[in-house]
Amino acid sequence: MPEKYLITGLGNIGDEYANTRHNIGFIVADALAADLSGKFTIGRHASILETRLKNKQLIIIKPTTYMNLSGKAVKYWMDKEEIPLENILVVADDVDLDLGALRLRAKGSGGSHNGLNHIIETLGTTEFARLRVGIGKDYAKGFQVEYVLGRWSSAEEKVLIPRIEAAVEIVRSFVLAGAARTMSEFNNK
Repeated sequence: MPEKYLITGLGNIGDEYANTRHNIGFIVADALAADLSGKFTIGRHASILETRLKNKQLIIIKPTTYMNLSGKAVKYWMDKEEIPLENILVVADDVDLDLGALRLRAKGSGGSHNGLNHIIETLGTTEFARLRVGIGKDYAKGFQVEYVLGRWSSAEEKVLIPRIEAAVEIVRSFVLAGAARTMSEFNNK
């Protein structure tokens, strides 16, 4: 049996959320799917793609539960596919990182991110890897929700597009080389 990995890109379903800052997890998941020549189908609590990367089996999901209930999808697919905690990677936006910054962490708090916090609450642990994609914090006090649900400016897209490719490389490295090696190779770039 090949080793299984669950890669979860966080976001919100629906056209009104497409290409918003909060949906960067979906964008990275789509780029990973394209990189692996796969297509998502509708599954329980998520759009799902089952594919392989070398000798590893990947279950890539984009939860259809909306951001604040992301844990429901992660827990369902983790249990269904019997995927160990150390083989889970969640890709999420982060307002505390500069636009385009990429940080892989093997564990940690969810901070102000409702999707990560729901996953932590549902799984009962902070011991899962997450790739945080910086979206910056170019908003006035009290306008964080409008900012994260806002669309990218063309200037932001120019910065972001090459970073999406880098995020896909980080996911591939996480699967093939593990969290520790991936962190030391990519986190300071």
